[in-house]
Amino acid sequence: MAFFTPRQAQAGLLHAVVWGLLGVLLFTQPSHSLPQLPFYLLQSALFVVCLGVFYLNLGWAVPQLLYRRRVLVYLLFLILVVSSVVFPYRALRNLLAPPRPSANWIPANGAVPGAATGLPPRPNREPGRRSGLVDPAVLLSTLLVLGLSTSIAAVQRGQRDAQIRQALEQEKLSTELSWLKAQINPHFFFNTLNNIYALTLMNGDQAREAIHRLSRMMRYVLYETQSGTAPLSQELQFVHDYIDLMQLRLTDNVTVEFEVPEPLRDVSIAPMLLLTFVENAFKHGVSALEPSRIRIAVQQPLPHMLDVTVQNTVFLDRPVALDENSGIGLANTRRRLQLLYPGRHTLTITESTPGHEYRVHLTLDLLS
Repeated sequence: MAFFTPRQAQAGLLHAVVWGLLGVLLFTQPSHSLPQLPFYLLQSALFVVCLGVFYLNLGWAVPQLLYRRRVLVYLLFLILVVSSVVFPYRALRNLLAPPRPSANWIPANGAVPGAATGLPPRPNREPGRRSGLVDPAVLLSTLLVLGLSTSIAAVQRGQRDAQIRQALEQEKLSTELSWLKAQINPHFFFNTLNNIYALTLMNGDQAREAIHRLSRMMRYVLYETQSGTAPLSQELQFVHDYIDLMQLRLTDNVTVEFEVPEPLRDVSIAPMLLLTFVENAFKHGVSALEPSRIRIAVQQPLPHMLDVTVQNTVFLDRPVALDENSGIGLANTRRRLQLLYPGRHTLTITESTPGHEYRVHLTLDLLS
């Protein structure tokens, strides 16, 4: 059983890196003649203060001030934080520095400073003290902590926004898929039922087979797709049943070819992903007067790879507006592919091939 999710482990590693970087930066600074114990106590206190500044900026200042466009207040906050770190640090450093020699101090060898050179002695500088009101290293460390925390907050916000957008897209696709399940194409069901009714008067066995195919399609739509994925064999069986029922109302002028891989290696696939391409082929590639051809070829070069080609005849007197009134449409199918198989699919649509056919070619990597 895992105690931490991957996201929590990533966040913990990021914070550990920040702490380590800050510790190395602070404890490797020169002590400037401070005694060892006071120096490390002072740097430890600075380390704790910098961590407090880091989380105060990350958890409160950036979300409450910067993201709410209170930029001036945020800048004042930064100035206050930097001042609250660098000036007290300088005061404590001066307080912990060794005592300053008296004005009448003479070296142990009795030599008067500057006597050998004839120059006036230089004023004594207090060991361990540096000129200036602030320590540049501490100032840079504080600014680095603020910059890192602001950057991390921005990255985390971007990740959250991306997750929200993806969740909304997934919810929208789920709604569209539910709508598709509810109506796949009402005309298809009405026409199929009418064809089955006509078959009952001419061929009872064929009518019973058509009813069986229709019930199998409904069972797949209503029950087999609840988990969000379905076996490839069931998806292809669904397409096969759709083709067989559509052929009930086709004339001898229409040639339909459906090829599936042999042997079929079953993998999981998003349900009803191929229906739009097949539905468009029957809707726009069939003519009652002219010879028509529909070819649907599914290949499996590798167990996890799918290669789908759907071709249908193009008629010059009919517009090729395939995105309208075609189930969820090609536009939504493209979006499903982008969300469900990002970087693992290619979709190429050729509106008119040299053989006067509309061609859809989809390659899909189903390896999860």
